[in-house]
Amino acid sequence: MSAMEALLGTSLPVFVGLTVILFGAAAFMTGQAVAATWRPWWQIVPYSLLLGIGDRFLTFALFEGELLSPVGYLVHSLVLLGIAGFAFRVTHVHRMVAQYPWLYERSGLLSWRSRAG
Repeated sequence: MSAMEALLGTSLPVFVGLTVILFGAAAFMTGQAVAATWRPWWQIVPYSLLLGIGDRFLTFALFEGELLSPVGYLVHSLVLLGIAGFAFRVTHVHRMVAQYPWLYERSGLLSWRSRAG
C-alpha cells in the first residue's frame, strides 16, 4: 500500500470517482440547500460528516477499501466539507444579491458589497 493509499484509505481513482465526483455532487447540493433556506453555515458540518460515512461505506462495499480508516474518513469528510462550503458561499452570495438588489451588488464569485449611492 502506497503512502497516498494509506492517507486516503483507498486508491486515487476511487477517491476521485466516488468522493470528488459522486459524493462531491451531493455535498455541493447540500451546501446549496443549506444556503437557499437561509440556515447558518455551520450546519453543513454535520451533513458533510454524514456524507463522509456514506462515502467510506461505499468505498468499502464496492471497491474493497478500508472501512475503519480514521485518516481516510477525515480526509474524505474534509474534501466534502470544502465542496459544501464553496457551494454554500456561492449560493449565499447569489441569494443576497438577488433578494436585496437595492442594498448589495456582486463583487466577485464569493463576495458582495454595499451598493454605492
